[in-house]
Amino acid sequence: MEQQAIWAIGIFLIIYGLIISEKIHRTILAMLGAVLMVVCGIVDQETALHHIDFNTLGLLIGMMIIVGVTAETGLFKYVALKAAKIAKGKPTRIMIALVVITAAASALLDNVTTVLLMAPVTFSLTRQLRVNPIPFLITQIIASNVGGTATLIGDPPNIMIGSAVKELTFMAFITNLTPIVIIILLVYLPLFVLMFRKQIQSTPELQRSIMEMDEKVMITNSKLLKKCLVVLGLTIVGFFLHQTLHLESATVALSGAFLLLLLTGESMMEKAFHSVEWITLFFFVGLFILVSGLVETGVIAELAAKAIELTGGNILATSMLILWLSAIASAFLDNIPFVATMIPMIQEMSIRGVSNPEPLWWSLALGACLGGNGTLIGASANLIVAGLAGKEGYPISFVKYLKVGFPLMILSIVLSSVYIYWRYLL
Repeated sequence: MEQQAIWAIGIFLIIYGLIISEKIHRTILAMLGAVLMVVCGIVDQETALHHIDFNTLGLLIGMMIIVGVTAETGLFKYVALKAAKIAKGKPTRIMIALVVITAAASALLDNVTTVLLMAPVTFSLTRQLRVNPIPFLITQIIASNVGGTATLIGDPPNIMIGSAVKELTFMAFITNLTPIVIIILLVYLPLFVLMFRKQIQSTPELQRSIMEMDEKVMITNSKLLKKCLVVLGLTIVGFFLHQTLHLESATVALSGAFLLLLLTGESMMEKAFHSVEWITLFFFVGLFILVSGLVETGVIAELAAKAIELTGGNILATSMLILWLSAIASAFLDNIPFVATMIPMIQEMSIRGVSNPEPLWWSLALGACLGGNGTLIGASANLIVAGLAGKEGYPISFVKYLKVGFPLMILSIVLSSVYIYWRYLL
């Protein structure tokens, strides 16, 4: 097992290094790493497939189809123009408006769905203003991960924690996590303006041209739009009720997608499947299997066990360690397998006499969700936006994102540390 663990770490580090170098496409590298994990006998094929999170993939595919069909109606162009007119056509104001909308929507839907809805809006707006969309996209990635932290349904780690610990209800997540999410967002907004205002300058003429446009003409197919809005509404209600109905979020998303295709007929099917980001989905598949090598050989569990051992069971030290370990690990690994490893460890600590484990759960949720902002591969939303940006001819490089995302992630974890200490441990 030790030999296999060394091989797993070696393969992971080599593949990860190559992903950072960006010499070869990250999907090819992730799938190559996945194949190596199986070929080298670190995980067998059945175990590798078991580690692929099909709930995440199903959710992505379902929402990509719904968004792809809805995009045909012109709805996103309408929303883009309306938002731009409310912001008086000023790029900095538009960026802030989109950040706030993204964060709020990520809490109510989930952050992946939100960025799928917001990205087409952003491209439409930035084309009109002739400004670089990358600052808008990076701020929306960060806002989606922050907003998704606020509720049980906003981010996959929260869903996993909520299902493992029945006492942590939907309202418990809101009352415990939403206050710090609002604080982080309020700190971020002026920083976004300082960082990007010089990169997104537009001319008064272009701003005036937006104010003179009629957003109503953007709706090209009102009959299809009504069908899309009904299905989107049902899907959102499904997300709110999916735990009550005992349905996974992927089932809800795919049900919505295929109901929409049933209502729109075969004419939309090709366009709908063309809008699915298959390259990004295969990157996820490769990443899940690549990380499975670290999980199956006990590398992640050993790392978590040693880290918790260091604290000697002190609740403050353990909370801070889980928060920071989760954040750093989630920036560089996928946070889903990491959280899956941490949940039984925290449960074990509760059995062994930790009298108040609640701060540990909130530390795990904050660290795993906010840590996803650290790098381009830290969370699902990051990869989706990067994939869409690349398709539009605006690739977001690993290093370009890292320079913005990592310092802001560290700032959010510092704020979370103060919040955890002040609210639960003071």
